[in-house]
Amino acid sequence: MPHPKRKISTQRRDKRRTHYKAEVSTFAVCSNCGTTVLYHRVCPDCGYYKGKPAISKAAAE
Repeated sequence: MPHPKRKISTQRRDKRRTHYKAEVSTFAVCSNCGTTVLYHRVCPDCGYYKGKPAISKAAAE
């Protein structure tokens, strides 16, 4: 198998990874209770998803 002739420095390695930027996740507002919820997730407060009950309130707590 081929091996590199020279060691790649940590600075050069890290420069290659600079294009990646961590982003803050986007939140939506629950249509039932109005709390902030991550997209495509069941609301942890009321248990609704897209205006329909997905899980019971007792299971959400």
